Parts: sequence; structure tokens; C-alpha cells
Amino acid sequence: MSINEQIEDLIEKRVSDFEISKLFKAYITEYKNSLSSLFERNQGKDFLVTHTKALDSIIAHMYKTVLRRLFGNYLPMRSNIPIAFIALGSYGREQLCVHSDIDLMIVYEKNDGYNTSTIIEKFLYLAWDAGLKLGHRVHEVNDLLGASREDITIKTAMMESRLIIGSPFTWSATQNKLTAIRHDNPKTFVMAKIDEADARRRKFSFSMQPNIKEGVGGLRDSQLLYWIAKTLYGVNSLKELSGELFSEEQYREYRIALELLFRIRSALHLLAGKQQDQLVLDYMPSIAEILGFSDEKKLVTKLLEAQWRINNFTQIYVKKMARIYLHEDSNKTLLRHGRISKGFYAVNGILYASFNHTPPPIDLLLEILLSLEDKGWKFDSSILYHFTYTTIKHPLRAKTHGLLRKLFERDYLYQFLKLFYDAGILHQLIGAFKKVLHLPQFDGYHQYPVDLHSIKCIEALENIKDPYVETLYKSLSTTDKALLKAIILLHDTGKGRKQDHSEVGAKLIIPFIKNLKFPSSLDERAALLVRHHVLMTHVAYRENLYHEKTLYQFMSKIKTPENLKLLYILTYADVNGVGLGTYTSFGANLLHELYEASLEIASQNDRITDAIKRQNKEKRLANDPEFNELSKIEQKKVLSIESNLFFFKHAPSEIINISKEAFQCQNFTYQLNIDGGLIIHIFRRIPLNLGYLLGKLSYLDVASMDIFTLFDGLKYFKIEFLQRPREGTMEQIEMIVEEAFDMGRKLDLTKPSIKPNEITLDCDHSIHYAQLNLNTTNQRGLLAYFVHLFDEAQINIATAKIHTNKNMARDHFLIEKQNRMCDNAREIIAKLTGE
Repeated sequence: MSINEQIEDLIEKRVSDFEISKLFKAYITEYKNSLSSLFERNQGKDFLVTHTKALDSIIAHMYKTVLRRLFGNYLPMRSNIPIAFIALGSYGREQLCVHSDIDLMIVYEKNDGYNTSTIIEKFLYLAWDAGLKLGHRVHEVNDLLGASREDITIKTAMMESRLIIGSPFTWSATQNKLTAIRHDNPKTFVMAKIDEADARRRKFSFSMQPNIKEGVGGLRDSQLLYWIAKTLYGVNSLKELSGELFSEEQYREYRIALELLFRIRSALHLLAGKQQDQLVLDYMPSIAEILGFSDEKKLVTKLLEAQWRINNFTQIYVKKMARIYLHEDSNKTLLRHGRISKGFYAVNGILYASFNHTPPPIDLLLEILLSLEDKGWKFDSSILYHFTYTTIKHPLRAKTHGLLRKLFERDYLYQFLKLFYDAGILHQLIGAFKKVLHLPQFDGYHQYPVDLHSIKCIEALENIKDPYVETLYKSLSTTDKALLKAIILLHDTGKGRKQDHSEVGAKLIIPFIKNLKFPSSLDERAALLVRHHVLMTHVAYRENLYHEKTLYQFMSKIKTPENLKLLYILTYADVNGVGLGTYTSFGANLLHELYEASLEIASQNDRITDAIKRQNKEKRLANDPEFNELSKIEQKKVLSIESNLFFFKHAPSEIINISKEAFQCQNFTYQLNIDGGLIIHIFRRIPLNLGYLLGKLSYLDVASMDIFTLFDGLKYFKIEFLQRPREGTMEQIEMIVEEAFDMGRKLDLTKPSIKPNEITLDCDHSIHYAQLNLNTTNQRGLLAYFVHLFDEAQINIATAKIHTNKNMARDHFLIEKQNRMCDNAREIIAKLTGE
């Protein structure tokens, strides 16, 4: 029996409203359960249209049922009942996704012959009881214009109205009002929608886990384009503007991109069983399989490409349509005065162009960029239009490469590279990018795909915040700066292949710098720096910087001080290009220490010993005026500190400050600082329950830990954490630190899972220290557990370097050789692994 026949049967039986709502609820549930199989047959826009029509049918059935219940056998013609049910928003556009709200507007006209309020009320109760997820509005037709003026969101929804069922006369009256609404202060509406979009794009900025609806290049951007086109041109579809506002080919590419977003969003809703608009990592494998992609990386690459396309198309044509409102007469005068070439204008640091001219060839566009003052510029969407649709012939001419070389020699290159990316021509100008366009990096580290990361690295280079690195960069010649920019830009272009990306990148950089006419003598340097672009971070974070062997091995690969300087700057740019918060003070200190230590090694013809390094540091200390302000006894105590490592790790000013704090310590003192993450400094004469302290703070990841014996039985602890504590928890942390001086306190520490082959003990590290290396799965409380066992075995830790990447912990502990520790290496490892 059909749904109509079942409804009629229930009405004839005079059942309650509840029984009828149960029938609809069962019908809706059955329909929802069929959506997955429906999606397999029809994906993209076809699926959304089919889904919309099904909901139209359900709403129409409900309305007919209400009328049948109220009027019985005296049912008038529906066209005479002054009510219209109107779909709004995505439902009105026939783009309603599975778990999105159904936006419905019920419009009525006042008529004494019909109790319209009762009809509408009965319908809403039936819809709610049947489980329809309605977002509804009810308006008398003459109130529509006033309602649209209350809130821009209401006006926007009304722009996308579509009749579902009801009186054609009421619908006709509604359409007249909707036309009036469209013509009601269009400039204010258009400008408000553009401002709203700018705020949304800042809130939902670019991500490799894209928000399909709200993100940059998402569905909201495509809707913005439609809203403005509807307001200004009165069209019901963007396609109507093909051949007038944009070409059919440009619209086709945009629609293909939009279709992919429809497919992915629908699959996300079905898979999650709820309104899920962000493609997070957990869903990627299943969505890739559902949509027929070979793996999730291919899926996300295509999605990022589609969102780039929609963003590009939207930015250009929103501006092209809205420019009548964006340029006042006074602005036009400024543009005329700022004319730098036919159709191109530079005004107040922004470059504009006319949409009325055909985009010129790429060489002319590059010459226009080079004619600008070497400073920061912004580019209007009209400029994006010309660069997107310019003519680029391959192979590139020598003139084009020459123009690119001049761009690389400028102080401000990033803005041009970002323009090339936004226009979709970066890979056409720099062929090495073809394989890495929109290529995501799901390594738990990078926040951008390869192409954007590379551009962000140039941005970081041109905005160096570290004074030391900035001084090094400013000391470079124009040629070295340009070469470094080329190296930084191409350092990751070898990704996306089976081979080591550093080796591939080293091959890709050579033809590029040859085309840009760099001296051939720089080929080897460029290849070396690309080949070893991750070496400095790996050594700084994973190796012992105070071991001569580490430094000599490092410099044997880098070869010269000049290469070392460029690698240091490259590393700074690379780390900062990863994303916000990646370049921390802790990491900066490690890189600086490695650079200084390596530079010292590189400047020595003979191997420099720890003793000589200690002597050099003591000489620097003795020449420090602040050190000489200490009493002779205090100076002697400072110089009596046995640990060479303490001297190697700290600048003279730090040694003096630490020593001054130690002189004031009676039993114990501590300081809590926030510098990116939490830093705890502890000075103590009495025992410290370090395992307890680390266990209680295990919710914060430790970055590094130093423990030094100073003088007069004093020990100094410095523990750096990656995270900053939640607001309002500092008092609690202070309490934990003070509790840690109670040696009777115990914690039930979870034993981590560690295999014997994940621990190595190097007893030949140096005369005084052995190095214990741990390479295992990252586990909460891992360091606290180790320290607890070290305390039990009476093993003193000198320093600990903690590094976590891709859920792997790579920790290094320098421990004092004592208590026949190296003779008992097997027993120590067995205890740590629990064997």
C-alpha cells in the first residue's frame, strides 16, 4: 500500500494525530535508511536534487493530510487556500544535504474564510512529531519586506525561495514581494555579504582537513557568488551568466569543482550519521573508498584543488559583479592618477586592473610587477583575473626566466608567489611544482600542503623575527639571497614520489637555477642545501649537541661555514613555514647552539677538545663585567662547577644569573615561567622527588630537562614543557612542585611498553657521561617512569632531550658514570623494559 493509501485508511478509521505522525515517522525512517543505496546510484548534485524532491513529497503529503483531516469530504481546492509552503536556503537551491536543517517558510494571506493559523499549526505539529528537522518561519505576505530588513540572514534565505506546495495565487503575491526585497537597498546587502564572507574566511581559514561548507573555497563561497548574481542580475542559476560574465569553459571548471564538494559532503553526512562538514583524518579512508579514490591523499589533493578553483572563481567574479559598489567617484580619480600601464593602477599599496581589457601575456604582467616599488603590495581580485587567464607558452622563454630572476632578487618575493598560486600559474612558471600541487602532508607536523608550505617559507624568510637569524640574512649578498629563496621555494618539490624527496629536490633545483642564470659555481651549493634541508632540525632535536662526534659528522656533510649559514637561515624559514607555534624558543635555542658549536668546529683545523671549549668559556666569563661584580669566593664557586655540559649549554650571562639564584637558595627555590610552554627552574639542597613531579605533570609534554650539580651540594633543574598550562592552573602547579620535596609521596605510574631493541646505552660517549637513547611509541608518563627507575637505581641524569614526532618518542639521556653503571648495562635495560 502506498503512503497515500495508508493515510486515507487511517483517516477513514478516525485515528488520532499521533497515529498519523507515527506513520510518517516510519516512512521518513525507511527513506533515510535507503539514502546510502540511493547515493551509490546518484552522487553529487543529482543526489541532492533527488533528496530534495523526496522531502518536497513528504511535506506535500503532510500538508494534504492536514487539509484532509480538517475539511473531511468538504476539501476545497488547494489553490484557494491562501497558504504557500516555500523552501529556503540550501533546500530552496535543491542542494540540501542529508543531515542539514530543512529551512521552510510558510506564507499566508489574511482571509476570513480560512483559519490559516490552525492549518499551519496542525502542519507544524505533524512535522515535528514525525521527526522532520525543520527550521521554519511563518509570515503574512505583506510582512515579508519588513522581515527581510530585520536581519541579513533572513533576507539571504528569502533570496533562494522555491515553492513546494500551496496556492499559486499566494506564491505569485510572494514572488512580487521577493522581487521588491531583491531591489531593496542592494548595495547594503552586497557589501554586508562580502564583509560577512571575509569574517567567515578568517574564522575558517585554510586547513588540510577542510571544512566543505564554511572553509575557504567551500560551499559558502559558491553561495556568495549566487547571492550577488541573484541580487544584481535576477538570475536563478549562475549558468545563466555563462558567455556574459564568464566563459562557458570557466563555468564548467567551476561546476566540476563544486560537484566534488557536493559528493564529499553527502558522503560525510551519510558516514557520520550527522551533520559533519569537516573532512577530518578519521573519515578520509572511508570517504576515499566510497567515492572511488585509490587513497585518502588522492582524495584530499582533489578536494584542495576543487576548493582552490572555487575560491579563485569566487574572488574574481564577486569583484567583477560588485565593482559598481566598491569604487566611488573619488576612488576612480585616484585610480587614474595611479595608472602604471594600460588598464593597471597602483594606489595606496594595492594593485588594480580593469576587467574590460583582455589579460596580457605573462611577460607583460611580470614587467608590471617589476615596475612596482620593492615593498609590500596587495593585489585586488581584478589582478587575480588577469594572472589567472593570462597566456603562458611553453617552454618558457629566456626573457620570462630573466624576469623571474629579477623577482627573486627583490626583498619582497612572497606576495608575487602567493599571487601566482592564487591564480593557478605557479606550476606553469616553476615546473618543479607540477607534482606537488595541492599535495597534502599528513605527517602530524605540517599544517599546509607542499605548495603552500613552500610559499609560507618564503614569507617567513622575508619576515624574520629572530634577531640573530635576521642579522645573518641581512649580511648576505643579493645573489646569495636570491639563491637562498630559490632553494627554500623548491626544497620540498621532490615530495609525492617513491624516492627520497630530498634527493629528488636536489636534482630539481639545478635546472631551475640554471634557467635563472645563477653562476654554475653555485650548483653544488644549491643541491647540497636541498639534499640536507632537514639535517639541522634532525641533529638539533635528536642528537647530543655537546658530543664532538655529532658536530664533526654534521659539518662533514655541510662542508663550509658559508653553507652552514645558509642552512641555518633555510631551517629557520622551513620550520616557521610549517605553521603557527612551530618555531618555539626551545627549538630556536637548539638551532642556535648547533650553529654556534658547528661554526666553532668548522673554524678549527684541529679537533677541539672539551677542555679547550671549557677554557674558552671560562675566559669569556672572566671578561664579563657582571661576573667580576661577584665576590672572589662566589667566582671561585662558579668556576668550580664540574659539569662541562653546564658551561657549554649556557651563555656567560645565563651562568651568572643561575649562580646568583643558587647563592640565595636555603633549602629549595623554584620559578615558573611561560615562554611558549611552561618552564620550571628548581634549585634545591634537599632531595627532590622528580618522578612524582613529572608524573603529576605528565599531561604536559616535556620538551627537555637539564639537571646540573652546581656547588655547596646544590642542584639545578630546568624542565621545559611544550604546552602552556590552562588558565588558572598555575597555583595548582606551584602546589605540585612544593609537594615534590616530600620524598614519601608516591604515584602509581603506568608501566610503558618498551622493547629491548628500543633502548641503547652508549658507555663510550665521553669520560664522564654515558648516553641512553630511547626510540619507542610515545606514551603518557614515559619520562616520569624512566626518572622513577633512575632514582631507584641511584642513576643521576645530567640532561634529557625529549623529541616526539609522528607519535614516536626519540629521547636521549646523558647520565653520569657511577656505581659501576656501565658494568650493569644489561641489568639497567632489563629493568627499564620490565624483563
